[in-house]
Amino acid sequence: MPRGRMQAAAAHIPGEPGIWLFIGGDIVLFSVLFVTFLDYRAADPVLFGAGRGHLNQLLGLLNTLLMLTSSWFVASGVEAARRRMAGVPQFCFGVALSCGAGFGVVKYFEYAAKVSAGITPTTDDFFMFYFVYTGIHMIHVLIGMAVLWALIGYTRSRPIEAVNVQHLETGASFWHLVDLLWIVLFALLYLAA
Repeated sequence: MPRGRMQAAAAHIPGEPGIWLFIGGDIVLFSVLFVTFLDYRAADPVLFGAGRGHLNQLLGLLNTLLMLTSSWFVASGVEAARRRMAGVPQFCFGVALSCGAGFGVVKYFEYAAKVSAGITPTTDDFFMFYFVYTGIHMIHVLIGMAVLWALIGYTRSRPIEAVNVQHLETGASFWHLVDLLWIVLFALLYLAA
């Protein structure tokens, strides 16, 4: 690749500037939430260890795989749009949307199992954090699914041009944020001793 094109590619920031302001704000908010969780866990490691023992690591791992897979398809959809591959972006965003729906189904069964076992946000501090944090994340997933739905309609309704790709990158950046937040939540809630 010529040097000029390499420098242009290296300087490219995907999406519109406003999405990075939103993502930065969300990361700051979640960072505060994560630090708060770690502070409470340090104060009562036995309770938090026992709470972690009630979580289903396999379902957590399944949701992690669904989020990673969805992110891969979103990135592939944007790359296909850059290459003007008609039809491919819609397919990729559709698969990512299905992964998001699968994430929601798994989360539903996780919540249902906890509630049927008498575990609710008022059980103890660990499950207060578990339900609140994963609930906030689930809201992000639902918003992200709406964004993916919009991206599918967007790519169907107009020819793919450079400005359109920037709009796709904006939606994709939000979905990658949702993925990143889940990975940290999975590590904190399901894995960290």
